[in-house]
Amino acid sequence: MALFKKRTAGKPGEWFYCLEHKKVEEGPECPAKDRFGPYATPEEARGAMDRARERDLEWETDPKWHDGEGSGGEGSGGEPGGPAAAG
Repeated sequence: MALFKKRTAGKPGEWFYCLEHKKVEEGPECPAKDRFGPYATPEEARGAMDRARERDLEWETDPKWHDGEGSGGEGSGGEPGGPAAAG
């Protein structure tokens, strides 16, 4: 008898988007590392990848998450005061 092989039972009305199978599933059919959710409707789950892309774009363009040009902070490459200036 294998320990820890019990699968999580899905709850009716909970929807997930499976990243591995690229499909909407009711209840958690796949491991948590391979899914987004839960969502209240299949339509919400279907839009999970679009929302993830939108959020990624927002984070990539958010100045709070990146040093501005010429800031000279750590990791800024050849900027004054950056790592390249030490050599």
